[in-house]
Amino acid sequence: MNKTPKPKIILTSGKRKTAIARATVRAGQGRIRINKIPLEIYEPEIARNKIMEPLLQLDEKIWKQLDINIKVAGGGFMGQAEAVRTSIARALIKWTKSRHVKTVLTEYDRTMIAGDPRRKEPKKFGGPGARARDQKSYR
Repeated sequence: MNKTPKPKIILTSGKRKTAIARATVRAGQGRIRINKIPLEIYEPEIARNKIMEPLLQLDEKIWKQLDINIKVAGGGFMGQAEAVRTSIARALIKWTKSRHVKTVLTEYDRTMIAGDPRRKEPKKFGGPGARARDQKSYR
């Protein structure tokens, strides 16, 4: 019985505030899609530039042989962009299994791999937000 080898697929995720991105990486021609939209036409431009950071730090031949599909949900457009960026960086490290790739990305920006634990503080009673209180007037 001849077993054909399974194609190598890697799943990674990235989080930022309330945004969660899930990346699926497989061998391909360098296509990167976010919610089925190619990265080249992803809007807004500032978010696209943020997403491209891990790719620009590394040699093109590393990621030009990969297809990366990302599904992202929750949060605002910038939180989503940073979640996608984290998932791409983690996927490239996992795919290459290279210490060099990890050090290059870490030296550029550690939050690309480590993530940011800050979350919104819960609202309390007696005011409109976590710390702000209702004002009172004595007249």
